[in-house]
Amino acid sequence: MAQVINLRSVKKARQRAEATAQADANAAKFGRTKAEKLAEAARKDKAKRDLDGHALDPKP
Repeated sequence: MAQVINLRSVKKARQRAEATAQADANAAKFGRTKAEKLAEAARKDKAKRDLDGHALDPKP
């Protein structure tokens, strides 16, 4: 006799595998490491400080 399988569980397992593959692809395409995020924040902070440092003080 043949092995009885539950088609619903097979379908769910396949969908789960496809979702995982899509998530991995998105992480590789759009994801950034923590170090990259911190470096970006540091660059933005320095640029803001440099810009504020060049501002002229208004006369009272």
